[in-house]
Amino acid sequence: MSRSPASRTDFIVDGHPTAAWVHSSDSTATRPVLMVHGFRGDHHGMDLIAGTIRDRDVIVADLPGFGLNAPLPGGLSLDSYYAHLVGLIAEVSARWQLAPIVLGHSFGSILVAHMAARQPTTAPELVLINPITSPALEGSAKVLTALTRLYYTLGAQLPEEIGHQLLANPVIVRAMSEVMATTKDRGLRRYIHDQHARHFSTFSDRTSLAAAFDVSVAHTVTEVSDRLSMPTLVIAGDKDAIAPIKATRKFVAGLSDATFVELSGVGHLVHYERPDEAASAIMDFCRGRD
Repeated sequence: MSRSPASRTDFIVDGHPTAAWVHSSDSTATRPVLMVHGFRGDHHGMDLIAGTIRDRDVIVADLPGFGLNAPLPGGLSLDSYYAHLVGLIAEVSARWQLAPIVLGHSFGSILVAHMAARQPTTAPELVLINPITSPALEGSAKVLTALTRLYYTLGAQLPEEIGHQLLANPVIVRAMSEVMATTKDRGLRRYIHDQHARHFSTFSDRTSLAAAFDVSVAHTVTEVSDRLSMPTLVIAGDKDAIAPIKATRKFVAGLSDATFVELSGVGHLVHYERPDEAASAIMDFCRGRD
């Protein structure tokens, strides 16, 4: 399937310069989609899905602290990300003269779900891809999470050069990529590993990376599920080792107005491994919401 290219645009969100990328469509009457990417990534991670959505514009901004966008002046926390996203939505709405349909992937799902729960007017509907539905500090993954937290803590506390080398170590980045990839397609695996090698270490600094990690493991979308009354599309893979499908099914069952697309044989990288199916589901969900 052909994909639309992205062009850069810039916003000033509450005084904070914010770089974003737009995949343009031929339509000026449909609401745009605003995508929020996952932890350690940047806008590149959403390119395949964003470029496949052809019936409306798609905007993907680097989160503060990642890609080209500096950390927020007051530091990175759930509260500061909430305020930033509310401001970004206001800027997008003003420029497009239409309120965006908000989408979050992985870590981004936590941020947009908590934002929607606090201020439902920012998200009359919601799209969550590979949402984080179970606490990382509990259950079978708690030991791995504790080791990962130690990794980010050491990276922040060691002397700068050594700490950065640890956090951006290509062997460790490759190991993370191997854990998340489920496809048996060798070409696609090479592409995934190349994307992570290129873009998984574009964080601004060690302190903000550690702060963002703390947010990612301290919160879930499930915490606010009882306040997500808006129509919500959830797309997840049944082989997801980071957000186990059993917890995601339970989360979806508790939503008052959910559309659930469960993809078989794929894990946490739906945006790389099954972008066409995800884009199709998003277009179907968005159709009629303009």
